Amino acid sequence: MARKRKGLPIHGWLVIDKPLGLTSTQVVGAVRRLTGAAKVGHGGTLDPLATGILPVALGEATKTVGHVMDGRKLYRMGLRWGEARDTDDGEGRVIATSAVRPTLAQVRAAVPAFTGAVEQVPPRFSAVKVAGRRAYDLARADQDVDLAARVVHIESIEILTTEAQAAAAPDRLDLLVAAGKGTYMRALARDLARSLGTVAYMDALRRLSCGPFDESHAISLEKLEALGHSLAHSDALLSVETALDDIPALALTEAEARRLALGQPVALLPVIRRGPSAVSAAGGDAPGDVETGARLCEAPVLKAMSGARLVAMARVVGGEIRPVRVLNL
Repeated sequence: MARKRKGLPIHGWLVIDKPLGLTSTQVVGAVRRLTGAAKVGHGGTLDPLATGILPVALGEATKTVGHVMDGRKLYRMGLRWGEARDTDDGEGRVIATSAVRPTLAQVRAAVPAFTGAVEQVPPRFSAVKVAGRRAYDLARADQDVDLAARVVHIESIEILTTEAQAAAAPDRLDLLVAAGKGTYMRALARDLARSLGTVAYMDALRRLSCGPFDESHAISLEKLEALGHSLAHSDALLSVETALDDIPALALTEAEARRLALGQPVALLPVIRRGPSAVSAAGGDAPGDVETGARLCEAPVLKAMSGARLVAMARVVGGEIRPVRVLNL
């Protein structure tokens, strides 16, 4: 029996502009087929009805997916007043109607209650697990789905619709929303409408950014296919460490890097004492700076570098740099 062919050792990030209608899993499958990469994963699910930024990790970049998923997301959302749907988007069946159409002034007054730490009940048709089963499986089987509210963080909501647009299309509202991990835009549309004494559903969604990735990095699946074997030499393939641009970096010696790569801890103090060039974006400037060490200890994750090579994602515990995920680059 022939052994299954191994994939190619391609490492880095592709930022796919997800088209309408495909699931995130289908996009990952397409990237795997087009690149031949051995390992492929995505950095944050988009529903089939959503378009936009879907970061896809190849090879060792899959070890940094969690950091991207924890990052800030920016969405442009279209909301349609007057109908509630069981899916909270345009795919579902109508379950309620209302003749109430809020004014933009009323929306402006309501929006502040939905920013900051917000309690949100996920949509019935969602991937949240209930007693070990996905909520959408229970909903499709017409079973009652009792989902608990979760605290999510919504950084900001900007109303994009103008007074002229609202007068011409009173059923429609467009919003720009910056939010954290686990926030459902469908639930935001539903809850905002309820607070205004009406009903609504999300009828369009485009993700404009996800963590450090935005539309300036994006490539379509068609363009990816056209690249073929030239992918590794194109600007479309971003380095693994691109996903970690917003965290402190530690410059290690070759000997320190070897220890960390073997899963062994490295003393923090000698690294700090080498000066600012050994600790970047950590908030301290002077060699041996106590404040720098304290800030490194508080950081949830650091990137350990050997020259331009990413060695590991690490954290500081008890004065030692300890590897969290070692990368084989």
